Amino acid sequence: METFTLNDGNQIPKLGIGVNQVRSADVGPALARAFEVGYRSVDTANTYLNERAVGQAVRDSGLPREEIYLTSKVWSTDSGYRRMSAAIDRTLKRLDTDYLDLLLVHQQYGDYNGAWKAMEDAVGAGKVRSIGISNFNRRRLTDLISRATVLPAVAQIERHPYFQQREQKAFLEQFSTVVAGWFPLGRGDRELLTEPLFAELGRKYGKSPAQVILRWHLQGDTIVIPGSTDPAHIRSNFELFDFALTAQEMDRVTAVDRNKRFHNLPELVERIIFQSMRMDYDKRQR
Repeated sequence: METFTLNDGNQIPKLGIGVNQVRSADVGPALARAFEVGYRSVDTANTYLNERAVGQAVRDSGLPREEIYLTSKVWSTDSGYRRMSAAIDRTLKRLDTDYLDLLLVHQQYGDYNGAWKAMEDAVGAGKVRSIGISNFNRRRLTDLISRATVLPAVAQIERHPYFQQREQKAFLEQFSTVVAGWFPLGRGDRELLTEPLFAELGRKYGKSPAQVILRWHLQGDTIVIPGSTDPAHIRSNFELFDFALTAQEMDRVTAVDRNKRFHNLPELVERIIFQSMRMDYDKRQR
């Protein structure tokens, strides 16, 4: 598996598998197939309500813990130093692991600076190896970085050919922060997946349009974590390392950008929703 070097010196696989919206009962079979194919990176979150199932799948795999890169995310209701510190311990307990390879603060709401300080301390305590952010706009990211001792190693943002966020990516590159793209296939948008360019390149390389798009991500220095429980999709999403797009082809993909988001709630609505969510995720996962 190819890797990126993070700004803290750690390595992260370029390709992983995500388990967002995957039921706990389906996590085990999906990850067993993924590990068999060759995946060694798994992305979960408190709000996915399947961390326990991920931990069980890692144990069942028989693979050494150090061979599997585990990422999780803590929700904004656990912002602030004390709540984040406790949330990290609960996350480790649910995953049944002594450490996380990567921990992200999931949203930019609440006391994210206090949460970040708790994450920095978790790195110092050996509970977490790398820390990062998810879904931060530039204003809040600038605020966090201005107060941080440890810079974000990874930033998860919506990124796909129709919403490339090149300016945000260039901003993050100033800090050597690696971008991980969620919705890498545009949430399976039919128009994106039937874009003639991807069909043309797929014919040239003997690949599907989805594989061409995922390859574009990798060559654009973006981590991709497509999620699936379908064995065929899990395998095909992994078969990205036996071809490469040319520089001209990469430029042609850049030209299809439409600045089209698939997650388009106004920020005010987002903030109201997230601040109103006070459910106890730990209890939900017992």
